[in-house]
Amino acid sequence: MAKAKEYSLDFKVSKSLAFLPLIIFMISCILFFVVFRVYEMEALAMGGFIALIIGSLFAKSNSKYWDAVIKGMSSKIANTLILILFIVSFFGKLMAEAGAAEGFVWIGMQFHLTGAVFTLFTFLVAGIIATATGTSIGTLFAAFPLLYPAGILLGSDPIILAGAILSGAIMGDSFGPISDVTITSSITQKYTKKEGHADIMGMVKSRLRYVIPAAILASILFLIFGGTGEKINAGGYELIEQYSNPHGLIMIIPIIVLLVVAVKSQNIFLASSVGTIIGIIVAVLFGAIDISNIFMIQEGALSGFLIDSVKGVIGTIAFVIPLFGIIGVLEESGSMNRLVNLLMNSKLAATERGAELTIAIGATISGISLGGANGPACLMFGPLTDEIGKEKQLHPYRTGNLLSGFACSLPIIIPFTSSFIIITYANISVLVENFPFIQPINPLLISIGTFFPAMFFIVFLFAVLTGWGRRFEGKNGKPIKHRESIEKSEEGYVN
Repeated sequence: MAKAKEYSLDFKVSKSLAFLPLIIFMISCILFFVVFRVYEMEALAMGGFIALIIGSLFAKSNSKYWDAVIKGMSSKIANTLILILFIVSFFGKLMAEAGAAEGFVWIGMQFHLTGAVFTLFTFLVAGIIATATGTSIGTLFAAFPLLYPAGILLGSDPIILAGAILSGAIMGDSFGPISDVTITSSITQKYTKKEGHADIMGMVKSRLRYVIPAAILASILFLIFGGTGEKINAGGYELIEQYSNPHGLIMIIPIIVLLVVAVKSQNIFLASSVGTIIGIIVAVLFGAIDISNIFMIQEGALSGFLIDSVKGVIGTIAFVIPLFGIIGVLEESGSMNRLVNLLMNSKLAATERGAELTIAIGATISGISLGGANGPACLMFGPLTDEIGKEKQLHPYRTGNLLSGFACSLPIIIPFTSSFIIITYANISVLVENFPFIQPINPLLISIGTFFPAMFFIVFLFAVLTGWGRRFEGKNGKPIKHRESIEKSEEGYVN
């Protein structure tokens, strides 16, 4: 038997004090965003660092506490997110500078896509991009500069429009065959009646059962709440005319390049780099920007979209650093592991429904503890999900779907911990600087308009409580409906 992992970080009075920095941090988020209405990421970063300092006062070993903080801050997930924010921001800023959004405004006007209809269009386009690229974060940076300004001009509700882009990104990421969510939720779920893990394409096919209803429900909500388009008055149409230009569609070329490279390489850094370079070349050749728009030094000051990109994400990165420090404290103190083990060993996991609820809770907790990073959450809780599923002979497709479904639901829309909410807000903040008609929004409200993850949660919760879609592993790994028919599973395949 493998030796249980020992955790060196402990706290005075109670181990539960490991959650104190997270609680203080959440309170600071509420105070700044809700009470004082200070919509600055630097303020949240300040709250995060103060929370870490207060938490250190209750640690038995101050040095071990800060070692845990540093380990969290230096984790691969944290540094990957920070690097993505820097690298991909260049592409997003270039798209805004070159007028790509103006091309989409022109498309919207040509096809009369205004208000809620454009919001739904945005949701579907973002979903297609995410499915093709396999990256939700890359989709956010590609879609926001194009669709958000256009949607605002065409009468979409700002909060719901932002939620539509995030929803589409998560929808495509949740079942795309090249998505890290799909891959990790497949390879961590092993067969017991044959060799190997759940095949990816089989997992994709089985997942559509849950994705389609959630997408339909989300689409209905986007049509209802996505905006009436009534705000487009005479002055509004003049503004639309000002920001409507078919020449902006030339910037679709670097977008296509980015998507193709992302699909082929499965590397968002390479795709963003190539997309930005090609984008600069195309924009300069066709007169969308000139060299001074890229980089210029005048009277000792830097200007241009490159330096503006870096300045635009500094606040977000400052927020990310203490957030992952807090996650490091939870991980190194064993608090998250104890919580998950408590669920696994509880009476709840004794029944089939209870076992699935345990997977749901564990996947949700894992997602929240990793800042909403759904792929890493599937990787972290995947082996435990596999063990729980084997106890009840659940099919790997079923356990993999539950794992990814709950990882792609509530953790995405919890504003205090979700890196997706952070990135969404960061994208909007950049656009506020470029487009005078775009107003800042309360980051906490983004969660309200992100319908797909919420509907995904409802669909999967319904599936767990009712047993809808529940399959067990039969002979040779075939999915069957009833455990009692396992011995007869060779007779037929139930999909």
